Order: sequence, then C-alpha cells, then structure tokens
Amino acid sequence: MDFSLSPIAQDYCDRVRRFMDEEIRPVEHAYHRELQQRDDKWVVLPIIRELKAKARAAGLWNMFLPDAELGAGLSVTDYAPVAELTGQSAIAPEIFNCNAPDTGNMEVLYHYGSDTQKAEWLTPLLAGEIRSAFCMTEPDVASSDATNMAATALIEGDEVVLNGRKWWSTGIGHPDCRVLIFMGLTDPGAHRHAQHSMVLVPKDAPGVRVTRMLQTMGMYDEPYGHGEVEFNNVRLPVSNIIAGPGRGFEIAQGRLGPGRIHHCMRLIGLAELALQLMCERGTARQAFGKPLVNLGGNRERIADARMMIEQARLLVLKAAWLIDQRGVMAAMSEISQIKVICPNVAQTVVDMAMQIHGGAGLSEDTPLAMAWTAARALRLADGPDEVHRGLVAKFELMKYRG
Repeated sequence: MDFSLSPIAQDYCDRVRRFMDEEIRPVEHAYHRELQQRDDKWVVLPIIRELKAKARAAGLWNMFLPDAELGAGLSVTDYAPVAELTGQSAIAPEIFNCNAPDTGNMEVLYHYGSDTQKAEWLTPLLAGEIRSAFCMTEPDVASSDATNMAATALIEGDEVVLNGRKWWSTGIGHPDCRVLIFMGLTDPGAHRHAQHSMVLVPKDAPGVRVTRMLQTMGMYDEPYGHGEVEFNNVRLPVSNIIAGPGRGFEIAQGRLGPGRIHHCMRLIGLAELALQLMCERGTARQAFGKPLVNLGGNRERIADARMMIEQARLLVLKAAWLIDQRGVMAAMSEISQIKVICPNVAQTVVDMAMQIHGGAGLSEDTPLAMAWTAARALRLADGPDEVHRGLVAKFELMKYRG
C-alpha cells in the first residue's frame, strides 16, 4: 500500500480544508447557538442553504460517489481523507451533500435502483433538494440480529404492503426528508438471507406515521433526528421494491461496506478535533502554578490519543484499499474491525478532552458533549461492537479449519 494521497485526493482535501476554514468554521458556533435558541429547531436555517450552494458551485459536492458525472469520481480510498476532514464539523457533511443516511441511500439507488426509481428519488437527492431516512431497526426485537426483523413487506398482486414499527430512523426529522427506505420480511420460507426486501416509501404515503422523535443522551440532534415510525397497511406499487423481492440483505451488505468507511473516517476527524481542543486547552490554562498539560498525566493522555488515532486511521485506509482492490466481501473482517475500533477511539479521545476542559467540556460551549454522544451512539449503530467482534473472530477462525 502507498499511504501518500493520490493527486485527486490531495486536491479535494486541500479544497475541502480551505472551504471549511473560510466558510464553515467562522459561522458554525453561531449557527448552533441560533438553532438552539429557536422554539422550533426542526428547520433548515438560511446559512445552511447558502453554504450548500457555495459548496456545489465550488465542485465540492457528492464527493462520496465514485462516479465522475454524478459525483467526484473518488475511489473509497481517495474519499476517506475527505470524510475525515468533514468529520471535524457537525454540519460539514450536509453542506457537501455527503451526510448519512443520504450517502448510503444514494449508493443503494445508484447501484440497485431502477431507472424510474433513480429519476424519482436519486436525482433530487444528488441535487440536495430532498433528504431521506433508513428504516431497519425495530423496538420489539433484538435488531443486532437482522433476521429477527418482524416488520413485513408482503406482496399482494401488484402491490407491496408494509406493516411494522421501526425506530432510530436517522434523518426522519429533517424538514426536507421525503423518502424512506424500509426493510421488511417478504418470504419467511426462503433462505434466511433471501427473506427480506427494501422498499422505497414516500414519507407522506398513507399509513406512515412518525410517532415520536428519540433523544440520544438527552439530545435530539435537530434538525436531523432519529424517529420511531409506524407503518400501518402502507400500500405501494411492487415497482417500489429495490432490485426485486428478497434482495434486502444483499443490498444491505453493499450499502454498509463503504458507508462504514465514511462513518469511521468522520470519527477519526472527530477525534482529531478533540485532540486539538485538548492541546489548546492544556497549554492555555494554568492550575497549581502549571499549565494543565503538565498536570495529572495529561501529556501521557495526549500521546495515547495521538497513537490511537494513527492506528485507527491506518486500519481504515487498509479497509478502504481492500474494497477498492478486491471488493466489499474481501474486506469484511477489516470493516468489522474498524467499526469497533473507531467509535471506541473517538469516544476515548473525546472523553479525555472533556476532562481537561472541566465543566466547559460538559456544556454546549464546546462541541465535545455532542461529539461524545455521537461516538457512543456509533458503537451501536450499524451493528453493535459485540456483533462485529463476533464476525472478526469468525473470519479469523476460518483460517484454521481443516
């Protein structure tokens, strides 16, 4: 592996870094303050639309998509350091139209959608005109095992009928959310990985109801949010099924590979931000006649943070390289490894930064509380740590079968 950035990756990193320094960072704190002071926080403030227009005009748009016509044409490896940069800001991914779950949903439509589905939903998503949500996790079953899924997507004639309850449907609270991808049981008699289907559901379809928005450690993550959604006898044309009945697991595997790279690199960016804030705080503040950095083992913590971040980044880049060279299936162990490592590294580094900030680290005056919550949540999202550790062990033990 060559760890140097390719010319195109270096170009995009330089441009993204410049855009963030000049356009996003100067306004981000004021943006969050204004949003939190509003009675209705489920809105898109004008500054977001202005920044999105500037980013698109600068060609910093849909950079996750490896298609030179619809995106930037970056490989997974080339996009990884770009994703790391955007992870240093809570709003940057949306500004560049590279925010989850839209990126994963757009990849699903790009790789598996019909021409009609692409025209109706992919085109406006790529244009940043609408947003989307992904409805897979359920409150009444252990969703770490997706075969437990109880929600149904049954075919009746020329219709698919959806019933069930989903939650932690990320993005459902955004005012521009227009389409949901629903995963449900279609054929319980089929092979366990051919039982489920993914269905495109207009958010305003009859029978779809957002029953509540969920707090994560007391935070709603406005204006994106995570919701609980009921699907009561939702009837849609069979043509709304993505790639055909029974292909839900196949699509999920293709969706989650690159998507986990994106998540992990954004987490590394988050850890880098926390380390930067920790160093700045530790050198600027004094206690007991010394800079904070010289007290209580803080230098060792800074060293540990740097080493953890570097190790995590290298493993993510290896996973990205394997996907580019050999495909998602060849990188399954590495993808699960980074899905465990990166949220834990980010959570640990952010926690160190919170500690050195004292009370300020717990407040909304710094991004650390929000960062800690995001890192902790991602130890569950896209599969809990325990499931990924189990997969890593499975792949490792396969090497020793006779």
